[in-house]
Amino acid sequence: MAEKKSRLGRGLGALLDDIKTTTQTVEGSRGLSDTSISKSGRLKEISITQLTQGKYQPRKNFDTQELEELAKSIRTQGILQPLLVRQISDHGYEIVAGERRWRGAQLAGLDTVPVVIRQIDDQAAMAAALVENIQRQDLNVLEMARGFKRLLDEFNLTHDEVASVVGCSRSHVTNLIRLLNLGNTSLELLQEGRLEMGHARALLALPEPQQKRVALKIVEKSLSVRQTESLVRQWLKNSNGPGKPDRKQKLSRDIQNTVESLSTRIGSRVDIQHGTNKGKLIIHYHSLDELDGIIERIK
Repeated sequence: MAEKKSRLGRGLGALLDDIKTTTQTVEGSRGLSDTSISKSGRLKEISITQLTQGKYQPRKNFDTQELEELAKSIRTQGILQPLLVRQISDHGYEIVAGERRWRGAQLAGLDTVPVVIRQIDDQAAMAAALVENIQRQDLNVLEMARGFKRLLDEFNLTHDEVASVVGCSRSHVTNLIRLLNLGNTSLELLQEGRLEMGHARALLALPEPQQKRVALKIVEKSLSVRQTESLVRQWLKNSNGPGKPDRKQKLSRDIQNTVESLSTRIGSRVDIQHGTNKGKLIIHYHSLDELDGIIERIK
């Protein structure tokens, strides 16, 4: 398994180098031979109608205003960065990287766009699409989290390897992937931009029914992240309910404060079973990936 990951890492790195090569300006590429653009690709102007969107595109939504601004720039300056494509038929090409530029070119009224054509298999095409969007920060946090998760699941990468590939910290990868453990309501609000990442991380400490109620309250009251963390601590403080008063009474204020602080800090439910001069600290998690992230934050 380790050998497989190592080979994949080198292959993905080589592909990313080629993606970087395509970011040179078209103006600077005029007059160069096809093979000078990439060791395994060639630069060409092709009709917009010959292109189709990539089937591995992780972006679900393209901001209309941003596309209009891009189109305005394209009208005055042209497309400065060629699209990376692969041929799928005699006269058809699939976009591997650069779909946003393709959409902007259509709005700008262009007939043709510059592309670099490469032979890329499905696995490499998916990786390139994910990494290009992630590195360009074109994705919202959930799209990025799902992209990270696909790199983990479909390429058998570790959190460290994903971080290395996309150029971010390991903790960032882990924290984003943990957002996928949110309940449906919280996920929808985060996707819509009505919750921030700080809100979402605080909500992870709550079970689904309470999480939904707090998430809706955050939106209704326009609560800040700090106010949300305080509200979550209050929910955790009262989470034992009226049916378990004895245990709650046994917890000293200091221990209860510790429970609330730890839960908020690591984003997971924490329990302390306290006895005479000894006890247990219990941290709840839903997957090995989440446990991995908890350990990382504790270090």
